Amino acid sequence: MTAAPRPILFLDVDGTLLPFGGPGMPSAPGPPGSWTAASNPHLSRVDRNLGPLLSGLGCELMWATAWMQEANEVIAPLLGLPPLPVADLPAYSGDRGADSLQWKTRALVRTAAGRPFVWVDDVIGQVDRGWVEADHPAPALLHQVEPSVGLTVPDVAVISAWLRELPAAG
Repeated sequence: MTAAPRPILFLDVDGTLLPFGGPGMPSAPGPPGSWTAASNPHLSRVDRNLGPLLSGLGCELMWATAWMQEANEVIAPLLGLPPLPVADLPAYSGDRGADSLQWKTRALVRTAAGRPFVWVDDVIGQVDRGWVEADHPAPALLHQVEPSVGLTVPDVAVISAWLRELPAAG
């Protein structure tokens, strides 16, 4: 009997681990290329308690963000995470309409390659959910967070509960 592959947890950054918007905050954090923990006050909004919680889920953590490798240089250290693999995403093509597929969706399904996965992002629509349901053979949780709040401890609890419900290998 072979063990089931570990689920993947795809992590977005902007609006997910790095909240933006809300009272007194800009509507978007801007390009990641110029950010360091010391130079950008928005990085203080990253909840450092999330790193151990995410690590404890038993998933393969993977960046799914326009930050690409820069997430390992800036965000991972803030969360106390080691460098993570980065999903091979197409170039960011801008925001989409509510009735369009998100720019990451196809790439994440391809990267998951039939493994169960969780995708945490602030931009997930019904079209994305339908695409994953139709084109991905394993269970998938597409968990959308509010960008002005970002990922919270209760969100991690939802993810943990979903992971516990996955069928065991057999």
